[in-house]
Amino acid sequence: MFNKFSRQTLHKMKKSSLSERISSSKRDDAWLLSRLDYLWSNFFADVTQINPVFIGFGRYSKYRLGSVRLEKTTKKTYITLTGMFKDERIPTEVVDQTIAHELCHYAHGFSSPKARLHKYPHYGGIINKELRSRGLEYLIKAYAKWLKDYRKSLD
Repeated sequence: MFNKFSRQTLHKMKKSSLSERISSSKRDDAWLLSRLDYLWSNFFADVTQINPVFIGFGRYSKYRLGSVRLEKTTKKTYITLTGMFKDERIPTEVVDQTIAHELCHYAHGFSSPKARLHKYPHYGGIINKELRSRGLEYLIKAYAKWLKDYRKSLD
């Protein structure tokens, strides 16, 4: 995707238009909530929501694409996605994969009041196994393809 341009041209394009693309984007916290609702309703319907779960964009980050945390005092779960995902050039499947990844952590008892099902959150490829078992292999493939191109763009 990015290899059509030289690195200098790409850097100038990123610098000048990234903030413009993000500020004019239709992707906002309400859009993220609709993606969470779609995924939870259609692929995680067996996972009961036992506490309030919130989702929103965080700051722009190149490397940390998503996170989930449980606020201990209020027992609320917060899913945060990088502000980079406001850019509509990022495929929706990549955003959905990141949300589904965080939902797997929630379902497994990480950053949720549920009992932990595993000792470590990523041990043995458990997240991809869970996604495959829920019929989300297409998200894994889309994410892997995007990640390959994205890593090249960081060089």
